[in-house]
Amino acid sequence: MSTYLAISSHGDNEVRPSSANSHRIMRQRSFRGRKEVGVIGQASWLSSCINLVNTIVGAGVLAMPLALSRMGIILGIFIILWAGLTAGFGLYLQTRCARYLERGSASFFALSQITYPNAAVIFDAAIAIKCFGVGVSYLIIIGDLMPGVVEGFSENAAGVSFLVDRHFWVTGFMLIIIPLSFLRRLDSLKYTSVIALISISYLVILVVAHFIKGDTMQNRGAIRVVRWESAVATLSSFPVIVFAYTCHQNMFSILNEIGNNSHFRTTSVVVGSIGLAASTYILVAITGYLSFGNAVQGNIVSMYSSSISSTIAKAAIVVMVMFSYPLQVHPCRASVDAVIKWRPIKQSESPGSSPSRLVSLLPGAKVSPQARVEGMGETRFAAITTAIIVLSYIVAMTVSSLEKVLAYVGSTGSTSISFILPGLFYYKISSPDSPHHQRLMKEDDDEEDSADDDEGLLSGGGLKGGLWRKKLLRQASLALAIYGGVVMVTCLVTNTLFVVATH
Repeated sequence: MSTYLAISSHGDNEVRPSSANSHRIMRQRSFRGRKEVGVIGQASWLSSCINLVNTIVGAGVLAMPLALSRMGIILGIFIILWAGLTAGFGLYLQTRCARYLERGSASFFALSQITYPNAAVIFDAAIAIKCFGVGVSYLIIIGDLMPGVVEGFSENAAGVSFLVDRHFWVTGFMLIIIPLSFLRRLDSLKYTSVIALISISYLVILVVAHFIKGDTMQNRGAIRVVRWESAVATLSSFPVIVFAYTCHQNMFSILNEIGNNSHFRTTSVVVGSIGLAASTYILVAITGYLSFGNAVQGNIVSMYSSSISSTIAKAAIVVMVMFSYPLQVHPCRASVDAVIKWRPIKQSESPGSSPSRLVSLLPGAKVSPQARVEGMGETRFAAITTAIIVLSYIVAMTVSSLEKVLAYVGSTGSTSISFILPGLFYYKISSPDSPHHQRLMKEDDDEEDSADDDEGLLSGGGLKGGLWRKKLLRQASLALAIYGGVVMVTCLVTNTLFVVATH
């Protein structure tokens, strides 16, 4: 409705709101109304940031010094910042896409249903496989590190066979992981995410402390500031940095659960989380690289001499991946559920001719409760979660390395959900010529854009400035999707040359 008001007010000054207070009142009214339509969010801004940062920052932070040694300090820092910028833009596009959907129903599946409905199953299958593979890798890390942690704390542990058995530790930690994986809301994991972030903080402090202490300088190699090792070596580390920011699989859940889902608040979650992750990566990369120079290895913690502090660091990695596993189960479960529910849309049921299947996703649509998007029932929720946990446990117990598989899954899955899908979805859904664009315009679109002007994000002047910004944003979203395709090809070629060739 406000769309037509805004169009008419462009030619009639009497209809246009006369003050910023009018805009804010209209925003508050529409916000309250929209919040009552779907799932009412209760998560705080801090909780949302904590879960998103924990999803971003993982064991990949320990490989940043090696990436810097291959690229050189200047280029390495630039790539870290560039990767954060592009990943953050993908998250920002997700916040924009979520505004076109009913409050609490945002997901990759919901967006694909109104953009590329027959490809929805492919998108969700890729996300499910990617998250499942990462979750399995976390269990493998636990099994690989815990025997060394026990031996670091007790020299006699080697004499007790089960304490140095990786299968024992994978099984034991599953007792902690299982109940956390059955939590429905991502916000419920905020306290475990805090513990994981404390573990990450310890690793960062350890690297910085050894750099300040200078106890590694005697074995330090040469330092590359501007020059890189080679183009081949640089390409081999590029995927490590790009995938270090992958968190987009949980972004829609965060948008659904956050209490205040205004444009400013959701954007600040993206900026704060990406900014903190980038700062952490740069800090560890620089201090770790300057500690060992070109002699640095892929896991910098393993290079420190045996001590209680390094043993605690290994235990911190275990805690970090243990509490990150449920963050992979959450999107994996949602994607598996979407794949099970998916049915192909025939030509006669296309969005342009029969929108009844899709209209329930649109904000403000008056439909019966039966037509609304159904949530996951208790039985289905328990069955899918159990299947994910059992299958990941079996794989982790029988396989000791997923390096080759994860290399290709990351190249396709991570680039898809980080760059390609956010870019394509926003480009399609924001098209002025699309029939969806007219139905998806919410009552407070123009009021929110006016408030965004005051808050300084994508600021401009008036209706013409808003249209110009939207057009620019749409073109930038297409550029992000193309960039994602280039990154996917680059990573696939790199993995073929380096990962497979070395085995």
